[in-house]
Amino acid sequence: MSSQAERLRSLIEEEILSFQLKPGDKLDECGLAKRYGTSRTPVREALRQLSANGLVEIRPHKGAMVARLGIRELVELLEVMAELEGACGRLAAKSCLNSDIDAMAAAQEDCRRFAESHDPKSYARANEVFHETIYAASRNNYLVKMTLSIRNRIGAYRRLQLDHINRILPSVMEHDRILRTIRDGLPDETDRLLQVHILNIGGELRRMIALISEGENAFPNRTQMMFDEADALHVLAGAGKR
Repeated sequence: MSSQAERLRSLIEEEILSFQLKPGDKLDECGLAKRYGTSRTPVREALRQLSANGLVEIRPHKGAMVARLGIRELVELLEVMAELEGACGRLAAKSCLNSDIDAMAAAQEDCRRFAESHDPKSYARANEVFHETIYAASRNNYLVKMTLSIRNRIGAYRRLQLDHINRILPSVMEHDRILRTIRDGLPDETDRLLQVHILNIGGELRRMIALISEGENAFPNRTQMMFDEADALHVLAGAGKR
């Protein structure tokens, strides 16, 4: 991939993850090229890479759009993500350095500060940095690449549940316990805590979907946009089976 295409891929990816580009939004090559002051070729290359990563859907004769996950697919990806994060934490607890612990602690302090100031957007980014410090401490490049790939695929949905302060404060407390077990060199407990931490995202999303299906207006319009009524009823019907 050319450096220009890589730059565009990074910019478009961040807009998707931050909801500036929303699931279902069309991605017009000409419009993007004009917006970023470039030709269509690097835009097309960037969209193909984002499609390979699962963030963009390219449909024959219809063009590209921001991918929209089905509920079942999202739940399954969260289950995979929980296993991968647990594996990262397990390895980190076995072999992390003092510098790794310092990086995790600094990221956690940022999380705490943004939680206390009720800043969900900044918290979401600080939360990503906290998890990235754990990935890096695993010292396993293949595992890190796999974990980041899945995280980016579900990143917008993961940030969504952090828009609500009722989830942010429990997330901070979960981070504290995870950091403590890594510092104490407890791989099994770190693995377990990280899996629970990630699966809690699925629980929060299910709660949001339940309120949407009941006609509640407690969440932003983008939540309704991401989960249609048929999907909501489908996942609620199967919620008790998982």
